[in-house]
Amino acid sequence: MFKSLTKGDKYGHYGYIFIIPFFIVMSLFIIYPIIQTMSLSLTEWDGSIIPPKFVGLQNYMELVKDPLFYKSVANTWIIWIANIIPQMLFGLGLAVLLTDRKMKGKEFFRAVYYLPNLITMASIGALVYFMFDWKSGSVNKILMGLNIIKEEFYWFQDITASRLIVSFTSWWMWFGYTMIIFMAGIKAIPEDLYEAAHVDGASKWQVFWNITLPLLKPIMLYQIVTSVIGGLSMYDIPYVVSSGTGAPQDSLTTMVMYVYGTAFRNFHYGYGSAIGVGLFIHIIIVVAIAFKFVNPKNVYN
Repeated sequence: MFKSLTKGDKYGHYGYIFIIPFFIVMSLFIIYPIIQTMSLSLTEWDGSIIPPKFVGLQNYMELVKDPLFYKSVANTWIIWIANIIPQMLFGLGLAVLLTDRKMKGKEFFRAVYYLPNLITMASIGALVYFMFDWKSGSVNKILMGLNIIKEEFYWFQDITASRLIVSFTSWWMWFGYTMIIFMAGIKAIPEDLYEAAHVDGASKWQVFWNITLPLLKPIMLYQIVTSVIGGLSMYDIPYVVSSGTGAPQDSLTTMVMYVYGTAFRNFHYGYGSAIGVGLFIHIIIVVAIAFKFVNPKNVYN
């Protein structure tokens, strides 16, 4: 196979030299850690100098019965769903507006909306934590100044409020990125279709509903798949705003937070690795289901 690719080109084989560093880095930082985690999940180890004790599938049997694991899965999905719905709606709406030829200042608004995506999530989490602090936070002071509330509200002691804050923060950080992806998809739609629709007297809503939205379906499904992968790996913002505890009542404990807390706080590396493998399998199953829908045969039906 390789010979056929480089046949007639005596320098073609040098291309493989340039991709070797990628495979080395991937092997060291992706493949090896995955194999090591799977191996460690079959042991019991507290991180000491004592070698890990092989326990077989005991950690996985415990994981199946672990209510906190299922709660972390539910927390992750609840926070992600409350984030992805407005993210997709705002991203799509802004993409349509900012690809309109008559829209003025498009470049400025694109940069402004995308700017939050350039800030680290830990920094944003710290900012949100101080904004919603019950005693010195600016949100309570503004609401009290407007007579909307009469006394300080304990935002991070309320399950619904704390989840909504994390979801809102994730939405604010990522809707600009979603907007850019949708704008690229809209730009790829042939102009002839829009011109033909205008000649036939179609309204803007009819153009959007019958041309833009159907042809953006593959891009939307792609965005959902990538968002699922990122959402199920959620860690920074809920960790910072809950000070690493997942409070209140573990409502902000995501799957990755549970892995970290079990392995690196409680020093149950074997069980923490089993949780990590469970997360890995969970993501594979969800992404496999999503990719089934991304199949072009299903997208355009």
